[in-house]
Amino acid sequence: MTLSEPLKFIAKVPAITALFWLIKVLSTTVGETFADYLNTLFADVFGFGEVTAFSVVTAISVLTLAALLVAQLSAPAYRRWLYWPAIVFVSIVGTLVTDGLHDLLGVELWVTTVAFGVMLGAVLLLWFLSEKTLAMKSIVSPRQEVFYWTAVLATFALGTSAGDQLAESVGLGYGISLAIFVSSVVLIAVAWRIRIVGPVLSFWFAYVLTRPLGASLGDLLSQDTSAGGLGLGTGMTSVAFLAAIVLSITYLSVKKTDVLEGGGH
Repeated sequence: MTLSEPLKFIAKVPAITALFWLIKVLSTTVGETFADYLNTLFADVFGFGEVTAFSVVTAISVLTLAALLVAQLSAPAYRRWLYWPAIVFVSIVGTLVTDGLHDLLGVELWVTTVAFGVMLGAVLLLWFLSEKTLAMKSIVSPRQEVFYWTAVLATFALGTSAGDQLAESVGLGYGISLAIFVSSVVLIAVAWRIRIVGPVLSFWFAYVLTRPLGASLGDLLSQDTSAGGLGLGTGMTSVAFLAAIVLSITYLSVKKTDVLEGGGH
């Protein structure tokens, strides 16, 4: 390459397609149900106390996420088998952070919702002031990736708080909450399609809302019928959705429809 030639664009994130949103929702559902499953496993099967089990699960999840993010940041381009496992563990850690603040420390859900909303707004503002864009296709450097993953973690924590606030504190239940979040995402998609809302803003609105959407779906499927769920259990729900994620990523490995300009695999 000569000095007069443009630098090759190296994408570090996937293209935004229908399958991107499907895997995003699947990942958020797993984050909700698998975190609950692990807490129950360590508390009931391994004999840990509730607080100890939560602490162990959180430590394991945070360390796993840290390792995945280091690998993701070190990768020269988008790697779907790094990116999507990282998203799954961001979802798990986001759920654990919110649950820890609310269930163990007694922080009200409206407080955590506002706090994570402010955090997300601050990250996006700093990101925009630094890079002049929040577009996914612009994420090509370690600094931009740090902004991106910090924002992603904030969206998952915010979505968990908002979803629990609506379903549990307000008392609407999982089914009605799911319908509200699905309707909200559809409205954003329509607003984007008819150009009322720009693509970047609509993306981040949808990204936040698909977190409580997936969480409400997971709770609806996994929780006992006495609590308004279908009673499938957190273990069965987690396995089913993890299998769907693996199949979806495998499909992308073959079709490569998630690769932006500059490559990745």
